[in-house]
Amino acid sequence: MAITELWVDRGDFRNTRVVSEDIPAMGDGEILVAIDKFALTSNNVSYAASGDMIGYWQFFPTHEAPWGKVPVWGMAEVVASNAADITVGERLYGFFPMATHLVMTPGGVRAEGFSDRQPHRQELPALYNHYARTDAEPAALQAVENERCLYFPLFITGYVITDLLADNDWFDAEQIVIGSVSSKTGFGLASFIKTFGYAGEVVGLTSAGNRGFVESLGICDSLATYDEVGTIAHRPSVFVDMAGDKSTRIALHQHLVANMKASLMVGATHWDAWRPDDMPTPLPGSAPEFFFAPAQIDKRNDEWGPGVLMEKAYTASTELALSLAGKLDMQAHSGAAACAEIWVDLLNNKVSPRRGILVSL
Repeated sequence: MAITELWVDRGDFRNTRVVSEDIPAMGDGEILVAIDKFALTSNNVSYAASGDMIGYWQFFPTHEAPWGKVPVWGMAEVVASNAADITVGERLYGFFPMATHLVMTPGGVRAEGFSDRQPHRQELPALYNHYARTDAEPAALQAVENERCLYFPLFITGYVITDLLADNDWFDAEQIVIGSVSSKTGFGLASFIKTFGYAGEVVGLTSAGNRGFVESLGICDSLATYDEVGTIAHRPSVFVDMAGDKSTRIALHQHLVANMKASLMVGATHWDAWRPDDMPTPLPGSAPEFFFAPAQIDKRNDEWGPGVLMEKAYTASTELALSLAGKLDMQAHSGAAACAEIWVDLLNNKVSPRRGILVSL
């Protein structure tokens, strides 16, 4: 049996390579999982774009420059086990490489999940090392595997951002501007801001081509395209940037000046314009800061108890995903060649936000 993986050139994301090799011998305490399916979205592009700064390339290293494995969220099944508490046939949800298989070392095993204790992962954020054992979960959650792969990592990020904003009294902002609001994290954030009871306005930034899709969701008070930044009202504002487009960030800061009360960099849907270290300093208003979800999760774990925020985020994400039934075209693709083609289409901004893409190698 062989493992097949899709590797990405860390210096040229459009350059990919399919690698097949024998599955290594499993040691004591290890398990082998077959990765059944995973979602591909602009979020994965953000992982690549920020891979060196945040450490995403380190989760599944290739040990061969310049190649890396882009992490994805998906479902897997245990096909071999040398771990006493994990049985063959169990179904798992979590962070995987674009691959057919993965060898893991379960630790901290509980009925609901475990952490991968592979040595190279121990200094990385615990959020990404945790895997859910879905057989122990409610049937309603097990029934939405596709939506879970596609939406939950993005919606949960949107929920945690909303919690951060609410935790800071919305930074006294009268409007929250969301860059790349057509992205799943973007429109999830817009929806959660409303459900949290924010009294100000939600302003979406999007491309002209995606404007109709965002309007169909009905989650923003107003919309502007990227060339309409100058029309956004002069009032105390928060900017949450999913796009990572330097020129848009500069233009909005220069437009709002002192009214920019907070500026959060989250994603990089405009990955080729994402240069966090290439900004004029200082920009008018509040300095841009990189949002890192595990930091807010750790804060709430200390304040509310472990897992409370994530439980709230899961519940809200499930409700939002179910409310979107029929609004996205769910598509299943198979094979490394199809995965590579979709990956390049994401990089070239050729994937409509109306598409929900699931892939199996």
